[in-house]
Amino acid sequence: MALSETTLDTDLSVHSTFASRYVRTSLPRFKIPDNSIPKEAAFQIINDELMLDGNPRLNLASFVTTWMEPECDKLIMASINKNYVDMDEYPVTTELQNRCVNMIAHLFNAPLGESEAAVGVGTVGSSEAIMLAGLAFKRKWQNRRKAEGKPYDKPNIVTGANVQVCWEKFARYFEVELKEVKLREDYYVMDPEKAVEMVDENTICVAAILGSTLNGEFEDVKRLNDLLAEKNKETGWDTPIHVDAASGGFIAPFLHPELEWDFRLPWVKSINVSGHKYGLVYAGIGWVIWRSKEDLPEELIFHINYLGADQPTFTLNFSKGSSQVIAQYYQLIRMGFQGYKNVMENCRDNMIVLKDSLEQTGRFNIVSKDVGVPLVAFSLKDSSQHNEFELSDMLRRYGWIVPAYTMPPDAQHVTVLRVVIREDFSRTLAERLVNDIQKVLQELDALPSKPKVSICGDDNKVVVKKTALETQREVTTVWRKFVMERKKMNGVC
Repeated sequence: MALSETTLDTDLSVHSTFASRYVRTSLPRFKIPDNSIPKEAAFQIINDELMLDGNPRLNLASFVTTWMEPECDKLIMASINKNYVDMDEYPVTTELQNRCVNMIAHLFNAPLGESEAAVGVGTVGSSEAIMLAGLAFKRKWQNRRKAEGKPYDKPNIVTGANVQVCWEKFARYFEVELKEVKLREDYYVMDPEKAVEMVDENTICVAAILGSTLNGEFEDVKRLNDLLAEKNKETGWDTPIHVDAASGGFIAPFLHPELEWDFRLPWVKSINVSGHKYGLVYAGIGWVIWRSKEDLPEELIFHINYLGADQPTFTLNFSKGSSQVIAQYYQLIRMGFQGYKNVMENCRDNMIVLKDSLEQTGRFNIVSKDVGVPLVAFSLKDSSQHNEFELSDMLRRYGWIVPAYTMPPDAQHVTVLRVVIREDFSRTLAERLVNDIQKVLQELDALPSKPKVSICGDDNKVVVKKTALETQREVTTVWRKFVMERKKMNGVC
C-alpha cells in the first residue's frame, strides 16, 4: 500500500463537468463534505477521475489477473458482502476454501493419505502467505533452539537478491536477518551453491523463487534440496526450504510437470502461490500450503468462538471478503487441469512470438528464459545514445505500461524492460507492441544523443573519456534516482 500524501499545488476542490447536472457546488478534496450529494453526482465525479487511470489490459508490468469470465464476475458481485472470517455464518464459503487448499496441495504433490486433509489457508495475497510461512519457520526454529538450550535471538533467512520486497518486509517486521545471495551479470537468480554456503545454525529456512519477478526464471529448487540435504546430514541441522511460487506455482505443474520443485522434494516444507496471478483470479487472493501438520506450530493457530462457533484461524488479517475465494474455486473447477494447461501454453506461445519479434529488430538482448514465467525481459544492445528508461517513458504515449528497472546487487549496472504475458495478452497485441516499440526507437534515433560524459583535467584541459560500461552505469544510476523520486516506487510488481 502506498503511503498517502496530498498535493498542495493543486486545487483543494473536486470539480466534475457532467456532475453539474446534479450538483453545482464543488467538493473538498481532502475533507469529508458537510452535506450529502445525489448518488448520480457521486458516481459521475469518481467515474470522471478514474478515466485518467491506465488501461489494466495494457499494464504489462503486472502479473495480476485483469480479466475473468462474466459468470465469475456475477459470483463475485453476489458474494461481495460476505465476510469470509465468519465461518459459522458462511459455512459453504469455508468449505470452498478448504476444497481450494486441498486441490492446490495435490497439485503441488503434498504427501497426503487417501482421506487426509491438506494443511493450508487462503490469504489476501502472497505477501501475507509469506509472512505466515516465515512465522511458522521462525517459531519452529526457536522451539528447537530452546529445547537444545541454545540462543534463539538471531534468526536469519537465506534468499537471492532477486526476491520480491515482501521478503524484506517480513525480515524487517519480524526481526529476522535477510542474508541475500548476490546476483551477477547473466545469472539473475539465486545460486544454490552460494545459498547453502551461507546457511548456518541460525537459518530458519532458505527461500527459493519459482519465477523471479526480474526475468521470470525458475530457481533450481531440486539442486538446492540436494545440497541442503548434504549439509543437514553433516551438521545435524534441519534447515528447510520454502518455495515462493507466487508466479510460477500455477505454471510449472501444467507446462513442466517433470520439474521437481514442490513437495516431491523432502526439504520443501511450505509453498505459497498467488491465486490472483496465474491462478487467474482478480487481485486479492493467495495461498500457503504446508507439507504436514508438524510444519505449522499449533501455538500460532488461534481459536475464537465469538462469531458463533469454535473457529481456528491463522492469518494476519481478520476480516476479508469471500469473493476471491469463491472466484478461485470457480476457476479451479471451470478450467480443470486441461483448461489451465491450455491457458499457460497459449501464454508461452505468445511469449515466444514477442521474444522472436524483438530479437528480429536487432536492437535487444533477451534476458528472460524460455522455461519460467511467460514474460520477456530485454535490454538495449546499445544504450550509449538512449536508454531503457527513455523507451519505457515514450511507450506510455501509446498506452503501454512497460517497466524499466535495474537489477539488484551485484548486477545493478544492468537495466531491463519487462513484458508480462497474461491470458488477456493476445498475439495481435504482441505484434502491435513490437510495432510501437519500433516507432519509439525511430523517434529516439532522431533525437540528439545524450552528451558524452568526460572528466576534465586541470590547466591543460585533458579529457579522459569513460568506458562504455562506466557511462552506462552512471546513466542508469541517474535515471533510477529520477524515476524513484518521481514515481515513489519500491521494488518490482
